[in-house]
Amino acid sequence: MKVVIIEDEIPAAEKLERYLHKYNASIQIMAHLDSVQRSVAWLQQNQDTIDLIFMDIQLTDGLSFQIFQQVQVRKPVIFTTAYNEFALDAFKVNSIDYLLKPVTFTDLSASLHKLQVLREQFTLHTDQSQRVQQAFSTSQHHVYKNRFMVKVGEHIRSVTTDQIVVLYAEGRDVYLVTTGGKKFIIDYTLESLEDVLDPRAFFRINRTFIVNINAIKDVLVYSNSRLKITLLQEFDKEIIVSREKVQDFKTWFDGAAV
Repeated sequence: MKVVIIEDEIPAAEKLERYLHKYNASIQIMAHLDSVQRSVAWLQQNQDTIDLIFMDIQLTDGLSFQIFQQVQVRKPVIFTTAYNEFALDAFKVNSIDYLLKPVTFTDLSASLHKLQVLREQFTLHTDQSQRVQQAFSTSQHHVYKNRFMVKVGEHIRSVTTDQIVVLYAEGRDVYLVTTGGKKFIIDYTLESLEDVLDPRAFFRINRTFIVNINAIKDVLVYSNSRLKITLLQEFDKEIIVSREKVQDFKTWFDGAAV
């Protein structure tokens, strides 16, 4: 595997190179780059010769996101940074992981293993985003539910999908939570909800939760390459994107094919 390291701190770059060779002695470091300007020039000429990019966010002449504005980056990127507030921006480019400094060998190994798994499951040009795009394409020809019937005591009411914050399973029951904080039991399984909800608006992040994209307040980088979601509506349960769903979630959250 051929790698380029974009990092303005020499000790951090050297440490990363040591860890890469420890992980696999055959890994080749094609270049060390320390600025946006040098990275753009190098990638314009040499991107096809590499397999992976390690990229710090704060470089000598600006944020590395400026690189993506000047050159089409076609290779997977693993971000390494001391700051977690750039995680959402990292979603918008083709990153496969976001490692917080100080990067450990365990962190790096997990990221490289993730890349290996992704390559085994998909080709680099028909990856997770295409599967989500196919779902969006299908959705254009599919009529999805825009309201659910709920029971309140002896009364029956209708809740529109734009009022839904989250749906979750607890035991044998499935609950619908609205923007007003009200909770109703509905006669659906999470599997059946995936078939009737518009995938542009709703995403199943793990075995327990389906979230509405318009109800998401924040997404935080969590342990073991997972993500933690905070909702606009106060909610008393922890909502974690499972590791195997992270890549699909990034594509969905970025608005693929919308």
